[in-house]
Amino acid sequence: MRRAGPALTLNVEAVVFDMDGLLIDTERVVRDVMFEVARERGRDLPLEVFLRMVGLTDDASRAVSAEHFGEEFDHDAFGAEVSRRVRAELAVGATLKSGVIELLDLLDARGLPYAVATSSSHETVGRHLAAILARFATIVAAGDYARGKPSPDPFLVAARRMAIDPGRCLALEDSHNGVRAAHAAGMMTIMVPDLLEPTAEMRGLCVAVAETLHDVRDLLAVSGRGRSPRRFRAFR
Repeated sequence: MRRAGPALTLNVEAVVFDMDGLLIDTERVVRDVMFEVARERGRDLPLEVFLRMVGLTDDASRAVSAEHFGEEFDHDAFGAEVSRRVRAELAVGATLKSGVIELLDLLDARGLPYAVATSSSHETVGRHLAAILARFATIVAAGDYARGKPSPDPFLVAARRMAIDPGRCLALEDSHNGVRAAHAAGMMTIMVPDLLEPTAEMRGLCVAVAETLHDVRDLLAVSGRGRSPRRFRAFR
């Protein structure tokens, strides 16, 4: 766990989760498959280029790919093959990240609604979160908003559907683009890093950086009940 900073008082009435890299362990699968498919096509995909795609919509990721590989590269074939292999890898079901169930159980016990705001499609969400999908108040996925992350649109839609002011929502994100989106929406944001480390920018946009969802659960567990002000300690 990261070193504790000064205590914060936060009014939390709802929680909005990212999906890939936060609720489920998929980013590493996508990374490895993309590296493999790029090599087979005689191209190098540096890690830093892949990391720029984390948290983006498919169209935005394609733009990063086009910038790196060039417009002459067959992006459609590349993307289709990556998608096919990722789906095959995850056919038996995506692995939930440690602490997911415990955190959802606590939120249920506190009577706090929670949502998913993701750049993935509804089909992908349904496939990956099948075991826990019904627990969420709403799912905001690709097609539900005009602009994807780092735009605040996905988070604003989630807050609107739950009828909660964005400023009273806690957003949980693993990616830089996701943190930027949540902060732009006016939400209190905790980063739970997966492939991307928290930068100085991220620490400035977040109220806390937690190592795992267990840490987030522990923070909420000692913060009171219902919609009362909640005490958090920022891990810096």
